[in-house]
Amino acid sequence: MDVLRLVYRIMGRISTFRSYQFVLLLAAALAVVAFYYFGSEKHNFSSTTKRIKQTQANHNTNRNDADLTIDTMLSHLEEEKGGGGEWEGLPTGKQNDEAVDQRYHLLMMFTKVDKNRSLQDKFRVAMLSLVKHGRFLEGEVLALHFVSDPASRELGEKMLQELLVDATFKYEVLFHDVATLTQKLFPIVEAMQKHFSAGSGAYYSDSIFFLSVAMHHIMPKSITRIVQVDLDLKYRTNIKHLFQEFDRFTPGAVIGIAREMQPVYRHTFWQYRKENPQSKVGDPAPEGQPGFNSGVMLLDLGAMRASALYNELLKTSNVAKLADQYRFRGHLGDQDFFTMIGMEHPELFYSLACGWNRQLCTWWRDHGYGDVFQLYYRCDGPVYIYHGNCNSQIPDD
Repeated sequence: MDVLRLVYRIMGRISTFRSYQFVLLLAAALAVVAFYYFGSEKHNFSSTTKRIKQTQANHNTNRNDADLTIDTMLSHLEEEKGGGGEWEGLPTGKQNDEAVDQRYHLLMMFTKVDKNRSLQDKFRVAMLSLVKHGRFLEGEVLALHFVSDPASRELGEKMLQELLVDATFKYEVLFHDVATLTQKLFPIVEAMQKHFSAGSGAYYSDSIFFLSVAMHHIMPKSITRIVQVDLDLKYRTNIKHLFQEFDRFTPGAVIGIAREMQPVYRHTFWQYRKENPQSKVGDPAPEGQPGFNSGVMLLDLGAMRASALYNELLKTSNVAKLADQYRFRGHLGDQDFFTMIGMEHPELFYSLACGWNRQLCTWWRDHGYGDVFQLYYRCDGPVYIYHGNCNSQIPDD
């Protein structure tokens, strides 16, 4: 044994040293023996490192192979450009069994979040609740798309490493540059911006608020369905169930969306309602047409691409014609556009149950519409997603 030989060699030289030297050598020998003896237990540096790695591996196994981590996905995506350059950051080659995995695409706007603590808090609530209730089968992947500016992306990457740690499903994270998308969107939506944007004129930066309107032109054709949601949500059920609503679309429908739950459009269409007192435009459901809320939207991109009617309505002349017909002037971007064309062509929309976008804002109750407010605000049935619009408090579970 190496240790015994070492002790024997030391003891053989004892006679050549003074007594104090002997004591020092004996102490050193004992220290060596003790190191090797106790080091045989599982407490040395190497075994500790191994144990840490095993613990991490076990943790990932318990998360049902949710190993598509933020750092890995982002570094891989930065090396590839997808969709023929149409949608920056989307991978085109095989990765993580992409050839067999079914992907559920979920998109959120994530701009100017780095400067807004309130948005950060809302995002935290949304992601933690999504992870808590999210369940997907083996071979299914939740693809999380974030449209972001560079500073917000940096923050988002850090936050998501924490917020996704308990995910029991496979996921991908893809960030898309807001400036690049705005450049692509502006020629498509410029004409409608003056009708549905705050202030006068069509501002270049406002184009991103119309992303859902023209997403079928921006997304690669390989993506046929996507859900776009606001950040100020709290999920109370498995997000996969929302995707299943696509299969309930009525013939001709290209977008799934819930009704507006305040008398917003009763107010916005005031002139048209005055000129057409028998119209149900702006009236509460179920008999009326209260308009839409864009906090949760199911976009059937394949149907949007194939619909001659929908694409005809995107043309400048038709947007202007409908805006003039309904005396419409809005400020809520895509929501206004969908509401306006929905008045004329309701067949383009599948009506989501109010529980999929249970809006909590009560602003209009205190601003002239208290007498009819509850007719709009009422939502019977289970709540699947809370929407804390206009900074409303979301109930605890």
